[in-house]
Amino acid sequence: MKFLSLSLLMVFSLSVEAHRFAPSLLQITESGSDTYSVTWKTPIQQISDIPMSPVLPKVCQLSEESPWIREGTGKLRQSTYQCAGGLIGQTISVNGLGPNQSSVMLNVALADDIDHQAVLTNDESTFVVPAEPDRWQVVGRYSVLGAEHIWAGVDHLLFVLGLLLLVGGGRRLIWTITAFTVGHSITLAMVTLGVFDYPVAFIEFLIALSIFVLALELTREGGQSWLWRQPWWLAGLFGLLHGMGFAGALADTGLPQANLPLALLFFNVGIEFGQLAFIAVLLGLGLAFRRLLAHPPAVVLQLPVLVLGVLSAMWCIERGLEALS
Repeated sequence: MKFLSLSLLMVFSLSVEAHRFAPSLLQITESGSDTYSVTWKTPIQQISDIPMSPVLPKVCQLSEESPWIREGTGKLRQSTYQCAGGLIGQTISVNGLGPNQSSVMLNVALADDIDHQAVLTNDESTFVVPAEPDRWQVVGRYSVLGAEHIWAGVDHLLFVLGLLLLVGGGRRLIWTITAFTVGHSITLAMVTLGVFDYPVAFIEFLIALSIFVLALELTREGGQSWLWRQPWWLAGLFGLLHGMGFAGALADTGLPQANLPLALLFFNVGIEFGQLAFIAVLLGLGLAFRRLLAHPPAVVLQLPVLVLGVLSAMWCIERGLEALS
């Protein structure tokens, strides 16, 4: 596992802080003839002084706007617009995406159960509202959104990397990652479909705790514990917790009710692609390091586990206090 340990140093040297999945959400709902209710939700903390703001077509005139409301780690504002002639064929955009290195989930709900979804980025910051829904848009957009989520969630990636450090490669890796996938897929689907609800802050604490438990397991001598011999139970159990975290992110982003199963399926597919790509990158970096440094110092091999333990302990304290407040 030397090469995986070394990979951790490269991958996480640029980030020591857990990133909560906090995309902005722009929800536009047709509430009457040429009348649209607009909900704009964006993170309170941004990396740029340039604010992100939605831009509606010139045919839209603001008729009512609420003050900002704090909601979790974000802020929310609701508005009402009168758009002469409707939104079909009109262009919607968001300013400030590039400076904030962010993306926006756009949901447009028109009359007759016509829903449109788009992910607005700095490269594609505009969306022209079509007359008919396109299911392939849902497939593409939610696949990208799932992949972005797993790559932006440092805590989730740390857990996956900890599993790699624990099990190595081969069949043990396949079984363990499969168990993690099954676990988070179950709770992602159940929470999204409304089977049960959960306390968000407490689950965020348990996700951090899962990384800490994994770090403790990595300090044991290999082959001495039951969890080391059968790590898929650990992966599956904590996968259930991570799935609830994924579901919370998906709920904040919004789901198209007309294409709910499709969006849910491909959000999960995107998570899996992102997870597998992360594993592939780690294994590739590991091979390169093994060729360059066949006998690394012992401290280099111990440092990744220390990083896992310290960061997860910090998150446990931080999120534990949030859960109690």
